[in-house]
Amino acid sequence: MKIFLLILFLFVFPSILSAQSGYIEVTAPVNRQLKLAVDSPRPLGASTGSESSTQVADVITFDMNMSGAVAAESRSLQTAAKGMSLADADFVPWQTAGFDMLVRSEYSLNGNQLTIEFHLFDVINRKLITAKRYLGKAKDLRRFSHSFADEILLAMTGERGAFATRIAYVSAQTGNKEIYVMDWDGHNPLPLTKNRSINMNPDFSPDGREIIFTSYKRGNPDLYRRALSSTAEIAVSARKWLNITGNWSPDGSRIALALSKDGDAEIYTLARDGSHPRRLTVNPALDLYPAWSPDGKQIAFVSDRLGKPQIFIMNADGGAVRRLTTSGSYNVNPRWSPKGDKIAYSRMTAGGFNIFTIATDGTSDNQLTSVGNNENPSWSEDGRFICFSSKRSGSSGIYVMRADGSGQTKVSKGNRVYFQPSWSAR
Repeated sequence: MKIFLLILFLFVFPSILSAQSGYIEVTAPVNRQLKLAVDSPRPLGASTGSESSTQVADVITFDMNMSGAVAAESRSLQTAAKGMSLADADFVPWQTAGFDMLVRSEYSLNGNQLTIEFHLFDVINRKLITAKRYLGKAKDLRRFSHSFADEILLAMTGERGAFATRIAYVSAQTGNKEIYVMDWDGHNPLPLTKNRSINMNPDFSPDGREIIFTSYKRGNPDLYRRALSSTAEIAVSARKWLNITGNWSPDGSRIALALSKDGDAEIYTLARDGSHPRRLTVNPALDLYPAWSPDGKQIAFVSDRLGKPQIFIMNADGGAVRRLTTSGSYNVNPRWSPKGDKIAYSRMTAGGFNIFTIATDGTSDNQLTSVGNNENPSWSEDGRFICFSSKRSGSSGIYVMRADGSGQTKVSKGNRVYFQPSWSAR
């Protein structure tokens, strides 16, 4: 069933007109992070509230705490349990408890039909910041909660969050390496491939509706494309030998990948249907892991042409090749930040592989992780987070951290093997 999103109203302070003059900068007390209370949702009519209330509060609290923009806490103050309108809100208990902002919500379940309404209030100034109503199925409750967390971040910073996105990854939990997809916080994992083979390196299309991946299901490592809404796996490149490490162009019209049909692995681009191959690198070394810049004008890639794997950048037509990384003897897995100013990558260090970011001019080469083996970084669409795989807890799991390396949190569930994550668009 088509999900309808009804915008009730959006009221924003004049100070929230841009990321430069946001709610945080204007209102936050000096040297103190804003505090956000997430009130328990109120069920309407015959709706039962315990499980739904817990989900809503947990989702928004987790999202906002991970954002680093606010300190969020799930809290219920019975004295403030009135209606949803601004006139009904009693801000005194929340202000007394030290909160700057408040999320309140109410919902109804009619069979499997869900209606939920969220309000975000400024407790200090006793004003409404934004409100949204969502209509859908009961299973959409977590997704709607993530979506409102995106709206909270938009109101606070001028940039919408990426909490309603998903992460594709590889798991060997069935005994085969299959592609799965989950919510960004690790919930709702779903298998995509079920071909009982080796499937690797998923990459989301720019619109988030498709993935490309390499599969050995026909014996050779071939590149496939499939829509998330379909089970059809369409061969994009089944050329002789390697068809690996595919990466979508920002406009979705072409795919960069490594092919070895002419001998050693070289970087090529193809049309989305696999036609019109264009060779970009011509070098006897191995060239792998292409990654498009957000504007589509450049491609980062890995090459061992200097003896050890290093990251290079070239124009999208293969010209003007230059070395990016100069530190470390083994650097792989480059991924360009959404704003185009940094590249995240994996480097082999004395303690194992770790995630680094480096400015595209080669400066500001910063280490973000330091525990266990950490590989395959992938940026969230808003550039606020990086997901990656890590073996720090024994088996390989999917972790998320802020772009500065803080807030490193495991989001995959259990102790199964998960690796090669790729973050979707909204």
